[in-house]
Amino acid sequence: MLDLHGDPIALTAALVDIPSESRQEKRIADEIETALREQTTGFEVIRSGDAVLARTHFGRPSRVLLAGHTDTVPAADNVPSRLADGVLHGCGTSDMKSGDAVFLHLAATVTDPAHDITLVMYDCEEIEASANGLGRIERELPDWLAADVAILGEPSGGFVEAGCQGTLRVVVSAAGTRAHSARSWLGDNAIHKLGAVLARLRTYRARSVDIDGCVYREGLSAVRIDGGIAGNVIPDAATVTVNFRFAPDRSVEQAYAHVQEVLDGLDVTTELTDSAAGALPGLTRPAAAALVEAAGGQVRAKYGWTDVARFAALGIPAVNYGPGDPNLAHRIDEHVEVSQITVVTDVLRRYLIG
Repeated sequence: MLDLHGDPIALTAALVDIPSESRQEKRIADEIETALREQTTGFEVIRSGDAVLARTHFGRPSRVLLAGHTDTVPAADNVPSRLADGVLHGCGTSDMKSGDAVFLHLAATVTDPAHDITLVMYDCEEIEASANGLGRIERELPDWLAADVAILGEPSGGFVEAGCQGTLRVVVSAAGTRAHSARSWLGDNAIHKLGAVLARLRTYRARSVDIDGCVYREGLSAVRIDGGIAGNVIPDAATVTVNFRFAPDRSVEQAYAHVQEVLDGLDVTTELTDSAAGALPGLTRPAAAALVEAAGGQVRAKYGWTDVARFAALGIPAVNYGPGDPNLAHRIDEHVEVSQITVVTDVLRRYLIG
C-alpha cells in the first residue's frame, strides 16, 4: 500500500513506479483511493471514474482545493524510478507525480488545518480536453470544485506560478489564380501574398502586462505554412497558421480581434480554429495572498495554459505550485530534484496550518 505518512520523496517514487499512461489510470486510482480511506481522518472519499476525490467538513472559514492529475505521457523506458545524487528520475517525476505525492502526504499528515481541504486526483489531463477528468468532475460533481483558492501541483520549480496565458490559433488564408509557372505573369501567387503576413508578424511588438505583480509576456507567432500544388504551378491558395499567446486580461474574443487588427489591410481572410481563455492570478484574494506569503513571495506568471483556467472560469483564483522543472516534462530524462519536493511540502504545510 502507498504510505501517505512516510517521506513524500519515497511516495513520489512509489507513484512513479505505478505506470499510469492516460486512460490507464485504474490501478493508481485504486491504490490512491485505498490509501486515502485507510490513512486519513476527517475526509469524505469518493470515486469518479478513475479520479479520486476527498474533502473535509471541519467548518473552517475557507476551503483550499489541491488538484493533481495522475496520468503521464507514455513511458520511454523510464519506469521504474531511479534515485541518484539527490535527483529522482522517471516518467512523471516532474509532471506531476511529485506534486501528487506532496498533496497526498499533506492530506494524511495535516490533521488540524486552518482551512477545509478538498483533494482532487484526476485522470486524462495529458490528452484531448474532452477526456479531461477535471472537466468531467465539473460537469457531474460541480460542488466538489467549490473553493476559495485552488492549487494545481503542476511543476513550477517551487515558484507560485499564478494564473495562465490564453491561447488561440488562427488560420490566415490567401487566395490567388493558378497558372503554369513558365507563364507566371498569368497567375496570382497566393504564397507570395503570405509574405506580407510574415512581415507583420516579424515586426510585431509583444505586449507585457503586470497583473497582481505577475508579468505576462504575449507572443504572436507563425507556427505552420501550407500551400503549393506542384513544382510547375503557381498556387492559387496558401495558409499560415498563427498562434497567439495572450495575457489573461484579454478574453478570447478580444484576443482574436487583436490578431485581426494586426493583419488589417492585407489581402487575406482569417478563421479562428482553436482557443482557450487564460486565467487571472487573483492573488489579491485573502486565501491566495496567504499562499504567496507562505511561499516567501516567490511568484511569477504562468506562460503556458493549464487547468487553472477551469477554476478561473468558475470565479476561483488558482495557481500552479509544485516541485519539478516544467521544461523537463515529457522528456526521456524527466527528473525532479528531491530537495524541491521537501521545500514545497514544507511551504504548503505552513500554509494549510495557518
